[in-house]
Amino acid sequence: MTGLLNFFTGLSLALLILVLISVRRAHIRVEYSVAWLGAALALLVLSRYHWLLERLAAVLGTADAPLALMLVTGCLFLLVLFRVSMVVSELKDANIALAQRVAILEFHLRTLDEKAPTPG
Repeated sequence: MTGLLNFFTGLSLALLILVLISVRRAHIRVEYSVAWLGAALALLVLSRYHWLLERLAAVLGTADAPLALMLVTGCLFLLVLFRVSMVVSELKDANIALAQRVAILEFHLRTLDEKAPTPG
């Protein structure tokens, strides 16, 4: 059990450092990093406080505390990935709307060019 908990501690610390470095280098926006930081902190807290993990395992009805930790970790990352999917969907919709607006503006520019009198 201790080896698995130490692995999760290392994983959460690595995730925290990776997200903070990515925010600092502007590879990820701050508002999107909050979910990752929250998941990494939750994983770190659960992997270090055994009594909290034991209580969580009892609430979830699992016989093994590391199993409860893996279940919570999976659920947290699933929620983060769902949030990322929502953001990507919003960006795709915004991109389509922007392309449509550009097409309309190009159409108006062409019609204005055709209506403009030619010098000479």
